[in-house]
Amino acid sequence: MKILKILTLAAVCSAVVLAVSCENKPAETEESTEIVEEEVVVEEAPNTIVDIAVGSPDHTTLVAAVTAAGLVETLNGDGPFTVFAPTNAAFAALPAGAVDELLKAENKEKLTGVLTYHVVSGNVKSSDLSDGQVVTTLNGQELTVSIKDGKVMINGATVTAADLEGSNGVVHVIDSVLMPK
Repeated sequence: MKILKILTLAAVCSAVVLAVSCENKPAETEESTEIVEEEVVVEEAPNTIVDIAVGSPDHTTLVAAVTAAGLVETLNGDGPFTVFAPTNAAFAALPAGAVDELLKAENKEKLTGVLTYHVVSGNVKSSDLSDGQVVTTLNGQELTVSIKDGKVMINGATVTAADLEGSNGVVHVIDSVLMPK
C-alpha cells in the first residue's frame, strides 16, 4: 500500500513538472532570436625603436633629448637603426648642468651630434658584434666594440640589456652617455 501511494505521488509530481515546463516554452509559431557576437581584432603597429624608449621608465631623459633634437620622426622611420640607448642614470652621471645645457634650443646641433653618435645604420644584434669591431655612427664618427668575459662594451659603456627588437631596428641599453670628439 505504501508503495502504491509513493508511485501515485511520483506520477502526480511528474505530471506537474511536465505541465510547468511546457508553459515556459515559447510557442511553436514564435521565431527565436539569435544574438551573434562578432569578434573585432585590432592589429597594433609594431613598436619602433622610439616606442621602445618611450615605453621604458629608464629612458625618459633620452626621449626628452630625442624630442628636443627633432629626431623622433627620423628614428620612427624605416631604418633599420641600431641605438645604443643611455639610461637616465647615465645622463645623471654627466657633469652638473650638462643635460640642461644640451637641451637648450641654441644647442640643438650639438645635441643632435651627441644623439646620432649613439645610432648606427643597420640592424646590429649583439651576436653581430665582435671584440675590436669598429662601427660608424650616423654622425660619421666611429665607436669601438670590446668584449671581455662575455661583457660587451661600446667605447667603454657597458651594454646592460641587448637586442630589444623594434619594427625598424634594435636597441641596446648602455650605462654611459657616449660623447663624440
